[in-house]
Amino acid sequence: MTTTAVNPYLDGNFAPVREEISTDTLKVIGELPPDLSGMFVRNGPNPQYAPIGHYHWFDGDGMLHGVRISNGKATYRNRYIRTQKWQMEHEAGKALWSGLLEPPQPDLPSGNTANTALIWHAGQLLAVWEGGAPHAIKVPELKTIGEFTYNHKLTSAFTAHPKVDPVTGEMMFFGYSFAPPFLQYSVVSAKGELLRTVPIDLPMGVMMHDFAITENYTIFMDLPLTFSPERMQRGEPMLMFESDRPSRFGIIPRHGDNNNVRWFETPSCYIFHTYNAYEDQDEVVLIACRMNSTTVLGADDAKIDTEADIPRLHRWRFNLTTGKVTEEMLDDAAAEFPRVNENLLGRFTRYGYAGKMAQSSLPLFEGVIKYDFNSGKSQTHQFGEGRYGGETVFVPRPSATNEDDGWLVTYVHDTAEDSSELVVINAQDVTSEPIARVLIPHRVPYGFHGAWVTEAQLNF
Repeated sequence: MTTTAVNPYLDGNFAPVREEISTDTLKVIGELPPDLSGMFVRNGPNPQYAPIGHYHWFDGDGMLHGVRISNGKATYRNRYIRTQKWQMEHEAGKALWSGLLEPPQPDLPSGNTANTALIWHAGQLLAVWEGGAPHAIKVPELKTIGEFTYNHKLTSAFTAHPKVDPVTGEMMFFGYSFAPPFLQYSVVSAKGELLRTVPIDLPMGVMMHDFAITENYTIFMDLPLTFSPERMQRGEPMLMFESDRPSRFGIIPRHGDNNNVRWFETPSCYIFHTYNAYEDQDEVVLIACRMNSTTVLGADDAKIDTEADIPRLHRWRFNLTTGKVTEEMLDDAAAEFPRVNENLLGRFTRYGYAGKMAQSSLPLFEGVIKYDFNSGKSQTHQFGEGRYGGETVFVPRPSATNEDDGWLVTYVHDTAEDSSELVVINAQDVTSEPIARVLIPHRVPYGFHGAWVTEAQLNF
């Protein structure tokens, strides 16, 4: 008798939901604040058809799950992002693209899934994916408008984590590549015009998932998760973490180019996500989730690292005068998907929020940690026994005068009930029960990153 192992990312609450629904008047346990008005939208992978070959969690078609909140009431809808890949497979009635763990398919166009994150900029919600162009999304309908290429000025890939300066309104993004130029850096004006794209020299191609901005600088992370066509020709992995290579952090003036980059070297590590960065006199300070190494795409350099894939809160200080860099761990708890109050992005933030990872081989979050970077202390909100959430997004109260005056929102799945809900947590009292739980009439699979779209943006 033969048994076939079930891919964990196609099972349980990682499994896709194929039905698109719209529902009004959701049941609310507790009370939604009257001044909480807007829409929480989260992106994530949700394969339309049974995958070809080995499926990786990063492969699935993008699906948006949105809860609209207004006047203490909530509605829900979910929609696939109708990319070219989704359309072609929908017409074929089956999967055409294989995934990251399978050989490349040069006969097919880019399999852009638009499945990773969301950003609001210049009057438009964009669904983003680091291998290709963003997709414009109409809200609150969650309808796909189409690829967004800045009037055909977009010449590179587009990061899953663009950064919007809350003061100037500019948006910074980058695209990385397997082939030179390995990194291209772009700035978009507050009005949505792609102003410039400049190449940044790297020794070789690397997977660069995130970056950071300050008031005056942009910080790139040249970390040793490397692409090597030569390796692939030898039958070795194209993408591999090379623990004997150092990590490098490049700091560039926002409107600078390759001639202005200052590189700082640290011991080998990997960072998927940054909290924030800011300037402190002669120093640029970066706060991020650091791991010793990563096997996220199934390849490593055969060195056993018991600390691989465990992200922990770290802070780096890069002195632009002396060239010195310091690195310190701020907390030993495993935590990922960090967020801050984005009204202060690029400036000092006292607080940060991240998903508290459960002891599991799967990326499950059992709670959310609120960090106080001034005191070095933290508080944790636990979702409860058998309940796992995702990235929590900070929503500032419209009349707030304090940085943490607002709410944390995320989807939570109850494994015992096999049910999903949106939880709303008072960010100034995170250890208490949620102030509201919005019950959702079908399962919301675990996903990646979300965004809060304000009432003003919905009416833009």
